[in-house]
Amino acid sequence: MSTIPTVTLNNGIAIPQLGFGVWQVPDAEAAAAVRTAVESGYRSIDTAAIYENEVGTGEGLRQAGVPREELFLTTKLWNSGTRDWSGQAGRDAVLREFDASLEKLGTEYVDLYLIHWPRPMHGSYANVWQAFEQLLTDGRAKAIGVSNFGQAELTRLFETSSVVPALNQVELHPHFPQQELRAFHAEHGIATEAWSPLGQGKGLLTEPALVKVAAKHGRTVAQVVLRWHLQSGIIAIPKSVTPSRIRENLDVAGFELDAEDLEVIAGVATGERIGPDPTGFDWN
Repeated sequence: MSTIPTVTLNNGIAIPQLGFGVWQVPDAEAAAAVRTAVESGYRSIDTAAIYENEVGTGEGLRQAGVPREELFLTTKLWNSGTRDWSGQAGRDAVLREFDASLEKLGTEYVDLYLIHWPRPMHGSYANVWQAFEQLLTDGRAKAIGVSNFGQAELTRLFETSSVVPALNQVELHPHFPQQELRAFHAEHGIATEAWSPLGQGKGLLTEPALVKVAAKHGRTVAQVVLRWHLQSGIIAIPKSVTPSRIRENLDVAGFELDAEDLEVIAGVATGERIGPDPTGFDWN
């Protein structure tokens, strides 16, 4: 892991800039995938309650045999825990969801706990954030953050809390680079983390311009895209269950994209999302 840089969050906690995501990995396969990832060198693992693989993820971490303090574990509060609750009843509901995740993961704490979606039409995330502050104070979450938040939602948190989210995990890749949001994060000391950093393979990895950049460096397009994330200061969490690809995605430290490469990559931006627009996403 010495070749993978870290990003220091606004509370002083360091997170590896390249992690391993387990979205859409069935619980029965998660243990093997996570164990392979850790054995390959990953030290940051990202899961979520809604992925329904926290049990397998925790088992994979234990099987890998790496001391817990050397791992960075992220999970997320699902929307069922973000109803428009307030006061102690609301905080207790969020804490129960958190306890359930800890039990499934088989750990006494997580390194990062995220609100998975803002659901701005309900306006509840500011209340939920109060419960997150309690988890941070108690030390059961070493850092707290959000996922899929925009500038408006982040600004409201600034107005209602003194605790600035350590990180915002959002859809981000060369097709959808989120420059404006990244600049806002930088202004306020919030780290940017990309989910689906490879664009879920939907056209991004076959972009002719990126294929040429990859050929220039003798690398795969996926490695070029992940290298772009690292050089842009973005934390990336690619997902795969194929051992060779898990290892390939980690092998991005041995080359550097130059100014010409970065200009080419900037030119593939379309501004189009793969996932849902967070301002209207309201699944339970």
